[in-house]
Amino acid sequence: MSVVAHLVLTVVGDDRAGLVETLADTVAEHGGNWERSELAELAGAFAGIVLVSVPADRVDALLAALGGLEGLLRVVPHQGTAPSATTGATGSTAGAEAVQSASMTFTVLGNDRPGIVRDITAALNRHGLSVDRFTSRTLQAPMAGGVLFEATVEAHGPSDVDVHAATAALELLAGEIQVDLTLG
Repeated sequence: MSVVAHLVLTVVGDDRAGLVETLADTVAEHGGNWERSELAELAGAFAGIVLVSVPADRVDALLAALGGLEGLLRVVPHQGTAPSATTGATGSTAGAEAVQSASMTFTVLGNDRPGIVRDITAALNRHGLSVDRFTSRTLQAPMAGGVLFEATVEAHGPSDVDVHAATAALELLAGEIQVDLTLG
């Protein structure tokens, strides 16, 4: 059985057609497998994060090829770990406890203003929860005008985290910063 390495690639470049294809071709040419990604166009830039697996003996060649994309895409590799039944979906090495952890998912919607992300993540952190996924965007309010902030958040913590207390804190915060909070 061949040894497989996992790389987490952060990518950034000026948005243009063909960037994902170029990155995917480079990974595939080196025997890599594109496992998971989050990619987006943000203010004219293309940015994302990609998890790839590649035979361990081909990592150096893949890294060299990714470095050759400079000018088109800036790719920064990070050594990853393989998710398994004992490490949970995040790849954490916290052991079996991570699989049996407390978790919560919620959405936030309200008028955009500085500090919303800071306030939400601080409340999670105070209650021992860690962000697994945080997806956000701003959009025009359809009737009232102005800009809305919308986020979907998935978080987890050790099995002894009091999710009810964290939920109560988030609901209190939602009232203070005037956003709607919907638990999922």
